[in-house]
Amino acid sequence: MRRRKRSGVRAFTAGAAAAVLLAGAGGCGFGGGEGAAEAARVPAAGASAECPAVPAPGDGPARQVRAMWITTVGGADWPAGARTVKAQQDRYRKLLDTARAMRFNTVFVQIRPDGDAFYPSPYEPWSQWITGTAGKDPGWDVLGFMVKEAHARDLEFHAWFNPYRVANDPDRSKLAPSSPARAHPDWVHAYGDGLWYDPGLPQVRDLATRAVMDVVAKYDIDGVHFDDYFYPYPEDGKDYPDQAAYKAYGHGTGKAAWRRQNVDALVRDLDARIHRAKPWLRFGISPFGVWRNASTDPGGSRTSALQSYDDQYADTRRWVKEGWLDYVTPQLYWPIGDPRADYRTLVEWWADLVRGTDVQLTIGQAAYRVGEGGAWRRAGELSRHLALNARYPQVRGDVFFSAADVAANRAGFAAKLRADHYGRPALLPPAPGGAAPPGVRAVTAVPAEGPGVRVQWRTQESAASYAVYRVDGTGPACAPVRPDRLLASVRGGGVLDATAAPGRTYTYYVTALDRGHHESAPARAATATAAHG
Repeated sequence: MRRRKRSGVRAFTAGAAAAVLLAGAGGCGFGGGEGAAEAARVPAAGASAECPAVPAPGDGPARQVRAMWITTVGGADWPAGARTVKAQQDRYRKLLDTARAMRFNTVFVQIRPDGDAFYPSPYEPWSQWITGTAGKDPGWDVLGFMVKEAHARDLEFHAWFNPYRVANDPDRSKLAPSSPARAHPDWVHAYGDGLWYDPGLPQVRDLATRAVMDVVAKYDIDGVHFDDYFYPYPEDGKDYPDQAAYKAYGHGTGKAAWRRQNVDALVRDLDARIHRAKPWLRFGISPFGVWRNASTDPGGSRTSALQSYDDQYADTRRWVKEGWLDYVTPQLYWPIGDPRADYRTLVEWWADLVRGTDVQLTIGQAAYRVGEGGAWRRAGELSRHLALNARYPQVRGDVFFSAADVAANRAGFAAKLRADHYGRPALLPPAPGGAAPPGVRAVTAVPAEGPGVRVQWRTQESAASYAVYRVDGTGPACAPVRPDRLLASVRGGGVLDATAAPGRTYTYYVTALDRGHHESAPARAATATAAHG
């Protein structure tokens, strides 16, 4: 991600969007943990059967990735200056509540920003961005807390790693004493304003792999994510100083091709290892938005921008064609009509690239640019992007950079996105292959003690989450569900539908989803009339 200055604008609050309180094991939501506490008082549901004759909903355009990046380098989004454990945890929860208020379903959280860790790593020091001191143990399980809080809100948690960046400061003396970059100074080069591990060294690729696989093994994450930092962005025409590694390992290959081979090797090997360890995990990369310009390569886009293939040695197109990724999220940080890199042109190029593959395409959106000059003065520029995306079925969602910008809601852009495109929650697109879990059993719906309706069901080991659909009136006992009737998705055994109008009757259907977001047929309906508060 390209770093940028922040604008001090009041936080976006969307308390009115807290229509559904999550309930069930560890559940919490807007308004705190009240939903879970209230659900615990509900008697166990009676037996009822699933609807085996009704087809499962399957995939469709309503299935979308809706996400934001939570940046930790420099403490940008988190912890954003918070120093006490309580303040840090409160700040993180507020970011997640912003995601839920926006009806997002995923967060990408940076946990290895600078060759460091937001968890107790056997390989690398604790990140300075937690305590202010590199290598200092904060005394609590930061990553465990982050994952648990995301899952409590039914947000997928993708662990975001920077594989090669060591520091945004070239002064090696500021590194933690336990940093591998201090123990192996020959692995590291000063370049530009920072320090970088050398991707040409097998030891460096091994370190990055071990760091990722340590988290995969120990934490219940949903995905592994890299951004655009491979070989660093070029600085003032200076070549990256990897002559020694090239001499040792180049074996007569041209330097540019050798560098691409180094990055390819990391991507290919990690893809295999991640899926061998946990087949349901998603592995994805968010590259710079231009692979190559058509003026350089006929297969490139009609743009005139930096080329990640040539300038960062990131052959994203090959990764997609080879199937080494589950998803790709190009950073299309230009407006519609930009003369150098038109957003419209790039969406079409990336949609064409993934067509016919199993690689899911989502678009990185520049929330941080809203309020700048030109097209970015318009609060609706990003809303226009999403409207254009709808023309391409290959585009399966959007990721916004970054969380603090979404929360800031400059000029009302986030509220407009929600009003224009996120009127309902959305389930994530299913992974290729796999089978849906069995249908849910024992669904009940009863008037709440206060306003609303409590819906409950029996949880099952084969399900990671559940989707709740609502229709007005008394619906058939078994019927297909429609995405525009999705009320909520939750982890746990129930929801409180606080939006149910007093005195009105509703019918609820519940489906189960596995870790790959394959959805069961709906459960038998439960009907209830909402109580008067």
